[in-house]
Amino acid sequence: MTFVTTLDPPALWSHFDTILTIPRGSKNETQMRKMVIHVATETGLDYAVDATGNIVVRKPGTRGHETAATTILQSHLDMVNEKNSGHSHDFLKDPIIPQRSGEYLTADGTTLGSDNGVGVATMLAIMEATDLNHGPIEFLFTVDEETGLTGASELDATLLTGQQLINLDSEEEGILYVGCAGGGESRLTLDTPTTDAEATAVTLAIRLTGLKGGHSGCDIHLQRGNAIKLLGRLLWNAYLDVPFSLGHIDGGSAHNAIPREAFARVTVDVGMKDEFLATVDAERDAIQIEYAPSDPEIQLDVEPVDPTPFTWSQSTTETILGLLAALPHGVVTMSHDIPDLVETSINLATVEQAGSQVTISLSSRSSIDSALDSLRRQVRASGVLAGAKIEEDTPYPGWKPNLDSHLLNVVAAVHTREFGTEPEVKAIHAGLECGILGKKAPGMDMISFGPVIQFPHSPDERVHIGSVGRFYRLLTATLEALI
Repeated sequence: MTFVTTLDPPALWSHFDTILTIPRGSKNETQMRKMVIHVATETGLDYAVDATGNIVVRKPGTRGHETAATTILQSHLDMVNEKNSGHSHDFLKDPIIPQRSGEYLTADGTTLGSDNGVGVATMLAIMEATDLNHGPIEFLFTVDEETGLTGASELDATLLTGQQLINLDSEEEGILYVGCAGGGESRLTLDTPTTDAEATAVTLAIRLTGLKGGHSGCDIHLQRGNAIKLLGRLLWNAYLDVPFSLGHIDGGSAHNAIPREAFARVTVDVGMKDEFLATVDAERDAIQIEYAPSDPEIQLDVEPVDPTPFTWSQSTTETILGLLAALPHGVVTMSHDIPDLVETSINLATVEQAGSQVTISLSSRSSIDSALDSLRRQVRASGVLAGAKIEEDTPYPGWKPNLDSHLLNVVAAVHTREFGTEPEVKAIHAGLECGILGKKAPGMDMISFGPVIQFPHSPDERVHIGSVGRFYRLLTATLEALI
């Protein structure tokens, strides 16, 4: 138990405090599922679990409202496991350590998991609540949202009877979301056969760290640096002046997180070491100047390490660095219809080395299907030219806005009544489960809102404490208004 339990509303924050102690990275939601089942059992509520591990808990309407329309509340159980380099936290067993910074709740060196832990805690509090008036509620807890919306995609929709759904997974106060982007992943794999390192070569380890990263949907417009792209740029620039060989490269951690760190190992002839370092330093200085507004803490470290007997050929080195230079990252187009909305973007998400292969993964998003297809074909073309093996998943659908939504009208009216201001109505560039759930249950009336969560999917993640209380107030007042 931590100070989090003293925050308001206590029912919500007490559950979130418990959630902080439970491992819940994507595909590792077993203990979180047990927590939900425990709360359902303790409150005497019926529940069902589908084959994928999604949970639906059913709460009858309060007295006199048993026959009102059923409302579905939905959040996902998993979180993105991100930590600062060198931080010893083990996400499989260690509790997340909360910290307070003024009006915000943060974590010590890791992601906080307020995405979507606050939504889950909110649903658990409403499951237990005895002082609320509402119609029948179905609580849908999905799994594996962060690595590909798997839970929603494989949901057994027959478990649901409601036709109006409130998603609790958006991150700006005073905004009601009625649409989101679709997306898909691409993976390019290249063989990296080794060759003997030159006897006169020295081996250098290169680390690019200190970037802010962030959510590849919510934060892509902030134009923060991508550690993989920047390390690739730095090495490609050096390679054009000084021949060297790569022996290792990796970076990034999740498809929906902008990479904050990237690492490489190179071998360079001892006689050209100084020229190599001078070229690297010059490019580092240029990058630091360019990205000073968005990533002022960029740091590049180069240090000699024990010589390696094997390395990649210069041909392989050129192919990989050239591919990293050619692959896109960032905002591609902005919406012409909705002000300040990113329409199409791409995140060069991870580079992973396994044995004699390197795999580069990218996540593309767009609210326009044809634009998404075109962007993924561009990635494929780059992979073909590099001779890579190409894998593409089936893209998930976007969520088309319905401005005539009954649910939207109700929530907007409640917001105006409770807070004295009209909410903004927007679409979001991030991928919400609503697009998939709408396809699973045609005709579902949906909306998404939440508290203020900043910098999710990075150790800078923070949630505004006061906004959580207002979020809970809006949700409970909405449930009463839907009677």
